Amino acid sequence: MPPPPRRVALTLILGSQLMMTLDTSIITTALPKVQQQFDYSPGALSWVQNAYVLAFGGLLLLGARTGDLLGRRRVFVGGIALFTLASLAAGLAPTGPFLIAARAVQGVAASLAVPSTLALLVSGSRDATDRARLIALYSAVIGAGGSVGIVIGGVFTDLLSWRWGLLVNVPIGLVITALAPRFLAGTARSEGSFDLGGALTSTLGMTALVYGFIQASEAGWGAASTVVSLAAGVVLLITFVLIERVVAQPITPLRLFANVERSGAYAGRLLIVGGNFAVFYFLSQYLQEVLGLSPLETGFAYVPVTGMFFAMVYVVRPLLARLGRPVLLVASLTIALAGTWWLSRISASSTYFPDVLLPLVVIGVGQGIAIILMTNGGVADVEPQDAGAASGLVNVAHQVGGSLGIAILTIVYAGALPNGKVAAFHDAFTGSVYFFVAALALGIVVAIVTRHRAPEITPQNPVLLEA
Repeated sequence: MPPPPRRVALTLILGSQLMMTLDTSIITTALPKVQQQFDYSPGALSWVQNAYVLAFGGLLLLGARTGDLLGRRRVFVGGIALFTLASLAAGLAPTGPFLIAARAVQGVAASLAVPSTLALLVSGSRDATDRARLIALYSAVIGAGGSVGIVIGGVFTDLLSWRWGLLVNVPIGLVITALAPRFLAGTARSEGSFDLGGALTSTLGMTALVYGFIQASEAGWGAASTVVSLAAGVVLLITFVLIERVVAQPITPLRLFANVERSGAYAGRLLIVGGNFAVFYFLSQYLQEVLGLSPLETGFAYVPVTGMFFAMVYVVRPLLARLGRPVLLVASLTIALAGTWWLSRISASSTYFPDVLLPLVVIGVGQGIAIILMTNGGVADVEPQDAGAASGLVNVAHQVGGSLGIAILTIVYAGALPNGKVAAFHDAFTGSVYFFVAALALGIVVAIVTRHRAPEITPQNPVLLEA
């Protein structure tokens, strides 16, 4: 057992990561209440999620660079402090637009704090084996954070108010802000510059794409707002790539994508999180609006999948030793796909058990393993100078994937809504299946390409160390 100061440091790091990860979904259970209070359209309602996720994911790499230049502990504490204030503002939001704006500020704050969590965690590891164990635990926290947020949000929405799902961050943030300078080791500042051009074009590009998808769900694909937004998003993202090719110190070194395993991990994570976020987003509404569950019951409906996410931490190592990474990755994606397909069979006559519970357990097993493997794959064989950017890309893929998944499947949901809500939910879940089909196809390709690879065993390669 680690000494008390180290246990406190680990608790602060993992606790802050969990707090900011679960905030991507803590309001999910409350969406019907929020929509009723602020009279959101289906498209506008999605921005309660996407405002946070886009700002979070879009600025993560700039946040990682900020930590390198100004000191990781200093940026971590500043990000937590801003997150605490933004959570207070969101919890007290008097209007719908104010809530969305406060959620965006929460995302900006999380983009500053989160990149430092993995860096601080890794820098505090004792050896390579300890590092692998900590990364697996970190992966489980990220993987389970979404479902934990739904559970907590359901408890607060039913017993108090949906606002408390946001206000609960305030005391937690104050405690972390007070203890972090004492228990987390400081890091020296490094020389360099900020890649503001890359940060702005990537963030605005992703925001424009998501906005275009949301507009398509409400105004149609031919609407000027849809076409202009999607075109702007493409142009901005192309500009981002061009900037990263020539800038001296890019926030996203393009050499990171030269490794097939890492590229596959980033793309695969984007796809499975995109499908999973959309499942959670629409399932919360289905459970309340079709099955008649209360917000509290809806929150606890996600407990089994949360338990599976955490349980997978303890089975990944022996499974890796027995099966190897390529086989285990393909198997986990297949399991997640099967669970999502099973869930897509829901109807108006479905019941929580077995029609929802059992598919959720299957999804939890498959995605729980896949997330751990893809976290490791995203930082495999990374040179020390690129470690921060690689870990940042892991989180970027997670957040951007969730935002795109919700935006794209909102189009599917809105298109089927004239046929009734049950049909709309069914089509949205079916759309999630295709995300997992694409992830599985990608996983098979990566497994085939890397199956005979024998990379150097180093502390930067936790996948091999776990295997």
